[in-house]
Amino acid sequence: MAEETEKLSAAQRSRVRRLSTPKELSPDEEGGELNIVPFLDIITNVLMFVLATISVTFTTMIETQPPGIGGPGARAPTKPTLSLNIVVVDQGFLVSAFGQRIGEGCQGTGSGVAVGLKPNASGTQDYDYASLTACAKRLKNQVPDAESETNATLIGNHDTPYRVIISTMDAIRKGDDGQLLFPDVNFGVPK
Repeated sequence: MAEETEKLSAAQRSRVRRLSTPKELSPDEEGGELNIVPFLDIITNVLMFVLATISVTFTTMIETQPPGIGGPGARAPTKPTLSLNIVVVDQGFLVSAFGQRIGEGCQGTGSGVAVGLKPNASGTQDYDYASLTACAKRLKNQVPDAESETNATLIGNHDTPYRVIISTMDAIRKGDDGQLLFPDVNFGVPK
């Protein structure tokens, strides 16, 4: 038996076509999903801009004093002072105290480098910070009145590496035994 298919009339076909096509919704009838992709694009761009412009730096502060102005109006000290000055040069450390230059090996007065360079494991020369600490401790212990003195002046050339300046400051601030030597380090200007 053969299936009989009914043919639709033109009016019926037109009605089926009209009902099966999706109709456009008016803006007030639109529902459905909220398109947040453009919003997320804007937020991502703003976030990238904020992250690129914020610079997070971790710095350490080292308390120092700028060089003081001494001149003809400055008062002379009433008690003997150590007045420790350390100059960082390519050959080591020039040390002066009591208004005089300290000699080689940090013994007595003299000229030249008080604390020289020492060879390191790689066969090159490096600054001898332990000898500088011993020298500062020896000079401080020579004058009983200088025991309360905490100031020292550090002078470095313009090409002195930063690590050398910081290591020198650490070397004269505290002795190996924990004794405070010269915790108040002032910077001097090289001449």
